[in-house]
Amino acid sequence: MITALILFPAPVPYAEALGLQEALVTRRQADEIRDTLLVLEHSPVITLGIRAKQEHLLLTPETLARKGIELHNTPRGGDVTYHAPGQLILYPIMKLAGSEADAHAFVEKLEEVAIRTLAGFGVTAYRRKGKTGVWTDAGKIAAIGIRFKKWVSSHGMSLNVTVGLEGFEAIIPCGLHGEKVTSLKAILGDACPTLQDVRTAALRQFEIVLSRTLSHPAG
Repeated sequence: MITALILFPAPVPYAEALGLQEALVTRRQADEIRDTLLVLEHSPVITLGIRAKQEHLLLTPETLARKGIELHNTPRGGDVTYHAPGQLILYPIMKLAGSEADAHAFVEKLEEVAIRTLAGFGVTAYRRKGKTGVWTDAGKIAAIGIRFKKWVSSHGMSLNVTVGLEGFEAIIPCGLHGEKVTSLKAILGDACPTLQDVRTAALRQFEIVLSRTLSHPAG
């Protein structure tokens, strides 16, 4: 099955990406477009999912604004998270049917993409029972929050590659008290691959795990 691939060369403001996702979901529901994968980085932003608690935001909106960090409520699942350049974002807009129409399995597949991608760079990553996302022994490295609307997915996964970790100090990531957050850069140091290299590896794993062939829209 072919999935259209849209790559963004520069960080995308969160509101812009959210509007694009909503438009694509509507078109995918009507079968006007094929499944589509958006691959991007975000400008600095904290997002609050549908299960977010206000106390998990540790700084005021005014303080965040002074730091150049936007704040957005979002209809995805999950709690609070932070996005910034150096973080690989995958937003699959996919219509699931038949055996694929399984929300839990879909989340596990995105986790598997991250786990296999990291393994390719010598980093062992794993799931934790009862929690969504991907961890290493150094801390959580990938967050996942999905929304389904008539079995069309949106939102998705963020994988910390070279992103600075100081932004996570403004939140209790995913509502998990006392949990560390890490990145590929923090683990590998100077041996860390570029975000472009990680993106290439992640897209290959996406094709394998989700049984898709990625193609640019004109392809």
